[in-house]
Amino acid sequence: MTTDTELKTKFWEALADSPFLFLQLDRAPHNAVPMTAQLDDDADSAIWFFTTRDHCLAQLGAATATFSGQDHDMFARIGGNISEETSKDRLDKQWSKVVEAWFPGGKDDPNLIMLRMDLGKAEIWNSDLGLIDSIKMLLGQDVREEANKENAEVAL
Repeated sequence: MTTDTELKTKFWEALADSPFLFLQLDRAPHNAVPMTAQLDDDADSAIWFFTTRDHCLAQLGAATATFSGQDHDMFARIGGNISEETSKDRLDKQWSKVVEAWFPGGKDDPNLIMLRMDLGKAEIWNSDLGLIDSIKMLLGQDVREEANKENAEVAL
């Protein structure tokens, strides 16, 4: 059994390895879009995104992010709130050549907006059940109880 703390740690590691998720405003779930999370090792209750002022996410508000790990061994649904990040220091810290490739107008482009998602409740699923449970599953044995022990609702 994985503890809630271990699941949270595994989640952050998986997100760092593959920082892509679907993001939507709760009032407009049909507008869910893939986004690249900008992470900060010192900030485990927020993630950042770059987009444009005319993008639907720039309307800000309650949001949900959904995540599938690179090897499909970690999944998460994260609730939170999106606001505009106005800190120039934060923008400078998160800016990179990869971000610049998407926003060739640079950091001073008036249409650029940096979003901050303050994270709330999350549900995390670890689908890496380990060798023994994987063998049991391949043999058709019931692994639901073990799988349920790899799921947690946590505050991020």
